[in-house]
Amino acid sequence: MKVNTITNNNFKPSFKGFCNNKMLLNTLKFAAENGSLFSASVSMALSLAVRPAAILATPKTDKENKKYACAKSVSSSLVGYLIMLGASLPVAKAVKKIDNAPQKYLKPETIENLKNGAKLLSKSQSYMFATQMFKLGLGLVMAIPKSFLTCALIPPLMLLLFPKKKQPVNEGVSRSSKVISFKGVYNTAAEGLAKGFGKIIDTKPMRKIANKFYDTNFAQHIMSATDILLTLSFVNQTAKSKKIKQERKKPLIYNSVISTGLCIAGGYALNSALKKPEEKFIHKFKEANRNLPDIEKYIEGIKIAKPVLILGGIYYILIPVIATFLADRADNGIGDIKK
Repeated sequence: MKVNTITNNNFKPSFKGFCNNKMLLNTLKFAAENGSLFSASVSMALSLAVRPAAILATPKTDKENKKYACAKSVSSSLVGYLIMLGASLPVAKAVKKIDNAPQKYLKPETIENLKNGAKLLSKSQSYMFATQMFKLGLGLVMAIPKSFLTCALIPPLMLLLFPKKKQPVNEGVSRSSKVISFKGVYNTAAEGLAKGFGKIIDTKPMRKIANKFYDTNFAQHIMSATDILLTLSFVNQTAKSKKIKQERKKPLIYNSVISTGLCIAGGYALNSALKKPEEKFIHKFKEANRNLPDIEKYIEGIKIAKPVLILGGIYYILIPVIATFLADRADNGIGDIKK
């Protein structure tokens, strides 16, 4: 009786199978087409569960400070996702309109200039850089309103997440909601944005920037700039807030500043360390999907997803414990830190 055995010769991990995974391909396509919403989705997934758990597990830290940090995490993720969901859809649709009919929105000389050796404009890295500036830049534009709403939601979320006494389920909450179709509004907005984006891309400065910086780590630069603006705006809103207890403001501010600083520094360090593995992964991905249409779009998705996952992993898993601990010590004074 012959028994089949697994040997080193007939058992090999299928990296190709992973690269062909439908979920991976859909995720990369989503990241390429709507980087801002992809980033907000990752942030929401991590900050609704992982980050609060890490914060609450922080040792030797005031319980009330930990609760406020949790409320801020949940508030920030919910606001960020909802804002990006509403704002990014017409932007992504506008860019897709330009992708499908560039001659309608761009001048012939712009198309020729941005092709940069590619057969089609949609496959040009210079063009993809130009359009990603609008997609990822949306987070930068929405940073101030996001931080304002994040700060405003902290007090009600404190009552919801950490109630001091039981309240009626339906108190102050309306169970009825109306679903409104915004399809027509999005189509109109997308068309207007496509024309506006086309005019910006047509300008000589934009074309020069796209051709010069397309091969840089622009995605992480934009995300870092967005984080800095968000933090500065949140600090300002928290300091002015009349609904957040005065004694809880400093820990919140310290937590936010420390988290952002550590996240950006750690993000750039880790991104640099993973540069060669990223290049190897892209090479393997191309080999496994050589017949995949628009493979450049998926490569673009890899370059967007990488900094999002790095920053997300650092910000929502590693830093919460460190930032919450240091913020609590900073609020109690330098002398307490030395003890």
